[in-house]
Amino acid sequence: MFEVIDDLLAEYAELGTKLADPSVHADQDVARKLGKRYAELGPIAETYREYQSVGEDISAAEELAAEDPAFGEEIPGMQERRTVLEERLQKLLIPRDPMDEKNVILEIKGGEGGQESMLFAGDLLRMYMRFAERQGWKTEVLESTESDLGGYKDVQVAVKGRVNEAGEGVWARLKYEGGVHRVQRVPVTESQGRIHTSAAGVLVLPEAEEVEVDINANDLRIDVFRSSGPGGQSVNTTDSAVRITHLPTGVVVSCQNEKSQLQNKESAMRILRARLLAVAQEEADKEASDTRKSQIRTMDRSERIRTYNFPENRISDHRVGYKAYNLDQVLDGDLDTVIQACVDADTAAKLAAGGN
Repeated sequence: MFEVIDDLLAEYAELGTKLADPSVHADQDVARKLGKRYAELGPIAETYREYQSVGEDISAAEELAAEDPAFGEEIPGMQERRTVLEERLQKLLIPRDPMDEKNVILEIKGGEGGQESMLFAGDLLRMYMRFAERQGWKTEVLESTESDLGGYKDVQVAVKGRVNEAGEGVWARLKYEGGVHRVQRVPVTESQGRIHTSAAGVLVLPEAEEVEVDINANDLRIDVFRSSGPGGQSVNTTDSAVRITHLPTGVVVSCQNEKSQLQNKESAMRILRARLLAVAQEEADKEASDTRKSQIRTMDRSERIRTYNFPENRISDHRVGYKAYNLDQVLDGDLDTVIQACVDADTAAKLAAGGN
């Protein structure tokens, strides 16, 4: 089961030796890369050592129990502990998503349903902002276009948080949120009290660093124009809004929330880098395996991933068969149980596929 353990332990020991060499730290990029890999392998090495130690204790207890039955009483507890460690090792040996430690840019757009879908987009935005607050993450609205009734036609938010001990950041949790979210409720615009079904799209992109995405300035067309719409501090007074077109891919990003043209350009470049990284990752996934599903979902995907039913206070995730009747709590940011159901299903699928 753990055929690769010996190789990983040898790599872990080799990395420890290299990191102890002061000359390695002369190149900070190399030292950072080695340190990152060393930290990834640490939990595997520690868990396997404990797994072996418990196995040796069981063997010793079985031998002693032949002479004194009292020693046999400890065996079931140790066997249970070894099973727990074995399951933990199985999960640790699953290849990690290289994006897990990244922050994200979250995009939400109103879809089918007109004004009601835009109001729902606003509900989703508040849900994710509250969830981020509960996690201790920081959020920054990069760009938004509000609707007439107070919802959002579209909004882009940067979400940042610390990487935990398992090497997981914001992407590790929010990557399961991408897709079509469906709502069933009586819209504020409905005078007959009928329940309508509307939808909003969510796109989750790992935020890219400048070094990760090589953008040639000659590949960009940058247009400036006057801000428009509600909330603009310089509406129709200055050419502060920025539209950037990446010519090779046709990706277009516009930002007008900030008063400064420079700030709008910086926000647009952050969104552009994230989108280009997503495109590159999807291409790499396709090359690696035609059957592997990308974690990145686009706005125009037809399938719904989740339904929010207000009359029944029910939330359903259609990918993993999750259902609960605490929609009010979920919309207040209590997303942990829903997301964990997706994480568990993803882990189980990888284990069933042999960790690939």
